[in-house]
Amino acid sequence: MESQRQQKIARLIQKDLGTLFQREGSGMFDGAMITVTKVNITGDLSLARVYLSLFATKDKDELLITINKKRKNIRHRLASKIRHQLRAVPELEFYIDDSLDYIENIENLLKK
Repeated sequence: MESQRQQKIARLIQKDLGTLFQREGSGMFDGAMITVTKVNITGDLSLARVYLSLFATKDKDELLITINKKRKNIRHRLASKIRHQLRAVPELEFYIDDSLDYIENIENLLKK
């Protein structure tokens, strides 16, 4: 169970990363639309696991690899936004959130 501090930091990172991907993501990632769906913070606040929904892309795995290659640049841009609210910005790990695909698959199966 996450502490209240972890939840606050997770919400802060989710909001600011979402803004970052919305404003600069289309240029950095060939027009792909990236949504931050969830952020989990470890207990020592050193690692943030970021779950992303990826749209307008042919290969989600390839886009995730590209995002991970630019992870340091993304962390640096995030740090410039939240530097007054956190002492240290956690390392970022990105994962694909496939819950929307799962829900869509179940709906298609129920329609049949």
